[in-house]
Amino acid sequence: MAAKRSGGESKGSGRRSESPQSGQEPRSEPPLSLERIVATAVELLDAEGVDGLKMRRLADRLGSGAMSLYWHVDNKEKVFDLALDSVLEYRGSPDFVESRDWRGEIVHMLEDWRASMLRHPWSASLLPRRTLGPNILSRLERLSKTLSAAGVADADLNVAIWSLWNYVIGATITRANFDLSDEDRAAAQQRLTGLSQHYPTIERSSLLLDNDWDGAFRKGLDFLLDGLAPRQ
Repeated sequence: MAAKRSGGESKGSGRRSESPQSGQEPRSEPPLSLERIVATAVELLDAEGVDGLKMRRLADRLGSGAMSLYWHVDNKEKVFDLALDSVLEYRGSPDFVESRDWRGEIVHMLEDWRASMLRHPWSASLLPRRTLGPNILSRLERLSKTLSAAGVADADLNVAIWSLWNYVIGATITRANFDLSDEDRAAAQQRLTGLSQHYPTIERSSLLLDNDWDGAFRKGLDFLLDGLAPRQ
């Protein structure tokens, strides 16, 4: 009996020595962390959109169990908030310095904001219905300081901020979704030409052929800024 127990123990010892190689985690994934969860969530959102973000699918990409995610985040809604805020980080100088070129400062902030959302198209539709995180709040604070320093009265500051917010969000959503080919635009303009007696002005301006999204955004922004404060 002792010999059998010894043999059994020997076999058990052999199995234990093999367990690190054939155990629960055969893949050598990096340790699970909040940073990895957020970065992988952004990748998943970029690939599959808002509807594609499921906790189990996120866990599969991370090489972990779905329940292990909840050691780092409360729920999927928190993942949305963190992913959204991460892609809206402003890469400008972290310290606010009052600039004589307030328009240039605002244009840079808003063009960067739009570019960030176009790199991650899901963010523009998600932003209005999520908790505002520190990165977007920092953007808004910097924008408010710049406008205030430019001479926008406190009584008008909120209107100015929301006007610019609405412009950036609207322009981004339109650009992200209005993605016609050159052939489609030409065909649409041709149909419009046939209806020119009803829509003469937009037919004359070749509205449906205009594909200068960046130029239109910048010029429209200039229109808005003209109404906020005098040029300096």
